[in-house]
Amino acid sequence: MELWYSIVELLPFEWARPDSMFFMKNALLAILVISPLFGLLSTMVVESRMSFFSDALGHSAFTGIAIGSLCGLAEPMWCAVLFAVLLAFLFTYVRRHTNMASDTVIGVFSSTAVALGIFIATLGGGSFTKYNSLLIGDILSVEPAKIALLAAILLATVVLWACSFDQLMLSSVHPALADSRGIRVFWQETIFAAAIAVVVTVSMTWVGLLVINSLLVLPGAAARNVARNLRQYHLFAVAGALAAGVAGLILSYEAGASTGACITLVLALYFAITFCFRKRRM
Repeated sequence: MELWYSIVELLPFEWARPDSMFFMKNALLAILVISPLFGLLSTMVVESRMSFFSDALGHSAFTGIAIGSLCGLAEPMWCAVLFAVLLAFLFTYVRRHTNMASDTVIGVFSSTAVALGIFIATLGGGSFTKYNSLLIGDILSVEPAKIALLAAILLATVVLWACSFDQLMLSSVHPALADSRGIRVFWQETIFAAAIAVVVTVSMTWVGLLVINSLLVLPGAAARNVARNLRQYHLFAVAGALAAGVAGLILSYEAGASTGACITLVLALYFAITFCFRKRRM
């Protein structure tokens, strides 16, 4: 981290001064690590029409944390990760074995997860207020150890993309054709859903459940407005997520507002700008 702090001190910001505001420097590094994750995943979320899936996973992650807290675990986040991955598997299974639309299946799991989480959190007269921080998030509280965890998840996601992107894309766009070519669509979708589950669960503490879905939708939606091929699609999604993350962090510091909300607003502006260029191309 000392090398990172030395690099950040070269920036022309008040919080970049030496030996001060390490929380901002940690937050900037976390943004640089987590933004490409959301950028990559958002392309598949948009193409698979699973825009509200992260909401359901966020609710399940909250339920997992409630279960972990009820069991007295020192780090309930790992219980939340396991619960979210289990929900992702069940969601994929139900979607593949029913004629219901994806949004209907998502609604079923989302509402069930919310109800279960609230039930556990308030069991025996317990207070829900201790979970309020999960709704807004606080990127400024991120620790170096958690940044290393995010970096490991980013590396695993990049490896996943490099090894099975073609199969993932074909499975999401045309499942029947993928099946005919010997691709195991169910497991491809399960792996993709599990990747979203892990990213949403690990990052929700810092991003916030109220805006985390927008970070998985807006980068891909904006990139789709102007991209002419898949390479541009991913490039614009990742670059837009990175730029919005850094700009949102700086804006939140200057305005004294929530970082997650600021990042989302910058991404919304990015979408509006790319939409204008899309209109000109038509």
